[in-house]
Amino acid sequence: MTKLYELHRNTHFKLVGESATPPGGAESTQGDTYLLKHIDGMYSYCLDSMGNVVHLAAWSEVEEVKV
Repeated sequence: MTKLYELHRNTHFKLVGESATPPGGAESTQGDTYLLKHIDGMYSYCLDSMGNVVHLAAWSEVEEVKV
């Protein structure tokens, strides 16, 4: 499996399993496609398919998606 921190910036991906988010952060949805903007410490700065900011754990298991 690929970890989120192994992806390059501006890569589209889907979650493969659960992902932690910081307290009070937006929840992640399996099956949704995300765009990785960058990793910031333990969490990432990503955009979901609606353009909302989501902070997923950097160690989340993901699958790269070609768009």
